[in-house]
Amino acid sequence: MAIRPIFIPKIDGDFLVKTENIEFEWFAGFSASQKRKSINSLHSVAKKIEGIENLLEISSKSENELGVALSAFNLMISTEKGKSVSVECVFQSSKVFEGDIQYLDLLDMASKKAKKDPRLKSSGRVIAFRTYGKREKEWQTTPITAYYDWIYINALNQHKEFHEELLKYSAFTDIEFNPEKSLNCQAYSVALFCSLYKRKVLDKVLKSQKAFLSIYKEYAVDNSYTSKKQPDLLL
Repeated sequence: MAIRPIFIPKIDGDFLVKTENIEFEWFAGFSASQKRKSINSLHSVAKKIEGIENLLEISSKSENELGVALSAFNLMISTEKGKSVSVECVFQSSKVFEGDIQYLDLLDMASKKAKKDPRLKSSGRVIAFRTYGKREKEWQTTPITAYYDWIYINALNQHKEFHEELLKYSAFTDIEFNPEKSLNCQAYSVALFCSLYKRKVLDKVLKSQKAFLSIYKEYAVDNSYTSKKQPDLLL
């Protein structure tokens, strides 16, 4: 058995996203078939919750093409210079470590290679985020997950072709996400996008860093799924 969160976008109320921790049968193994068995098991239990009719797995292991496309490894964001870079590469390259160290060459790597770059593990604590190395675009490491959510939601907003289908889902999962080991979750970011979209405040909060951060004060943003044991882990 295992416990994993599902993320439910809320169209009204104090919470933008509600997190439900689900206990389900886990199928061990690294193969895609084993991962999909675990996904189906998780979704089967989650559907017993009132109001949860259809769930979308957001990862490369999803059986749904949309879920695969929305993996941070695959979702691309257009830069100011017209270059197309994955959310994963933008996020990893934006990390600023102690001593003002940043690895902008990660922007030119494949997503999986960028995420597993050994320098990210050996360079100490992340002290800030700088998109494309620009100091005027620097973000602090708190609120937890805010910068990752910002990058992901901006990228998803560029892909209008996904919006109509995406908004049909009532909850989102990421079978690869373990809250004991990681903080940021693409399924949570998708749920947050859907909530902001349905509340008709998405364009407003994407105008600036200040506007986006205001949602963490105005609403009770539920990031209770994040690990409290490893506060410096920003993966």
